[in-house]
Amino acid sequence: MNMRGYRFLNRMAVGLTLLVSCGVSEARSWTDAKTGRTVEGEYVEMEGEKVTVRQKNGRVLKLPLGLLAEADQEFVKSQGGGVAAGGGEADWPTFRGADRRDHSPDKGLLKKWPEGGPKLLWTSKVGGKGYSGPSIAGGKMYLSGTRRGKAQIYCLDAARGDEVWSADIGDDAGEGYNAGWGGGPRGTPTLDDGLLYAISANGDLACVDASDGSKKWSKNLVDDFGGKVPNWGYSESPLVDGDKLIVTPGGKGGAIVALDKKSGRTLWRSKGLEDAAQYASVIIAVVKGKKQYVQLFMKNLAGVDAESGDLIWKSPWKGGRTAVIPTPIYHDGHVYMCSGYGAGSKLVKIDGDEAEDVWVNKVMKNHHGGVVLVDGYLYGFSDAGGLTCQEWKGGEKKWGEKGEGKSKGAVHYADGMLYCLDESEGSVFLVEATPDGFNERGRFSMPEVTKLREGTKGKVWTHPVVIGGKLYLRDQDLVFCFDVKG
Repeated sequence: MNMRGYRFLNRMAVGLTLLVSCGVSEARSWTDAKTGRTVEGEYVEMEGEKVTVRQKNGRVLKLPLGLLAEADQEFVKSQGGGVAAGGGEADWPTFRGADRRDHSPDKGLLKKWPEGGPKLLWTSKVGGKGYSGPSIAGGKMYLSGTRRGKAQIYCLDAARGDEVWSADIGDDAGEGYNAGWGGGPRGTPTLDDGLLYAISANGDLACVDASDGSKKWSKNLVDDFGGKVPNWGYSESPLVDGDKLIVTPGGKGGAIVALDKKSGRTLWRSKGLEDAAQYASVIIAVVKGKKQYVQLFMKNLAGVDAESGDLIWKSPWKGGRTAVIPTPIYHDGHVYMCSGYGAGSKLVKIDGDEAEDVWVNKVMKNHHGGVVLVDGYLYGFSDAGGLTCQEWKGGEKKWGEKGEGKSKGAVHYADGMLYCLDESEGSVFLVEATPDGFNERGRFSMPEVTKLREGTKGKVWTHPVVIGGKLYLRDQDLVFCFDVKG
């Protein structure tokens, strides 16, 4: 073993020794896979490649996930963390990744792109209408799109872009929701335990076998749960947590629903939370050892108990208007949320059944391109403000960069860099993830422009994904794969 590896293992051992010395009670037992040493500590979250554990005295430690026992790694995965845990081929199983932080686990990526951008490996032209991003595992890519009047999940060979199979989610004639901005599914399929889950714009929810697309079960968020299709269509990407599948039909019967992921049987409906569905996706938060599901609605940010669906807390969002879209971010007892149309952002401290605003401002008015948290700073596009860096703790603006080619779009994080997509140009640019200022390190345009957006007001809205050294981009039927490892 080289010295770097020795120091890594030694830091792990020291961290575990510190936990043992505290005698933490009513906490999870963790095991060092190499030494067999077991310790007690409360799971807080997964950040990057490290597990955050809180001791009874309040001290927080970060333990390398890859050095923990397999059972511990599986536990972290069940909490919504653990992307590419323990090494091996990295997976991207759902929208914004397994922990929904939109952080790629990739390392060793290009820090500067050559003129013209990274090498194009393949182009696929079978995607159909829609804005779904990719889920990727085991050499396969899964997306959703509308083709010939049917919303579908389809599988591509991730190495070549060839279509392997397709499966219908439901009918999609571009009706029942506002398709003037482009038709097709909005959410990304979620992959778990050999099964795929996807929702169409009209609320058809399907579970299919990831190996061949054969349907296992299906539901409709309107017909089966009394939901109402949002103006621009259901856009949520389903969440899998252990044996549960979590979706948000919205409505008086309970805004959030937990289903048995294998059968589709209803486990619970949220109690005390009846908001209409908007466009964000549910995230997991573990607060003081208690797991909850957090979702954003037009006028409320809320958390419900993961076991019962009971409302734990609710935080009013007075700025919500027209559409509330970005998925919230949970970190260390706090939830960050934002929305566009002039609304802004806020940070909420959640403690037990209490929710308290830490700050509220209009530094980040993110429409739908998403925000990422990196080392205490938030990065995303703010309406009229361009690409923006905002401090997590106080909400202050650190910098903003706007202008042609960088006015509005989506952001993804990988290996110290921001992968930024301009929605109007279809151009992608690489930026250092630092609060010190805007530093662009390369730019290129997608090789082709889809014809499916012609006659619509739609733009390039699918979020970029980096996984396995590849950058994946989509513009409706066109899907591109680039080599960003070099």
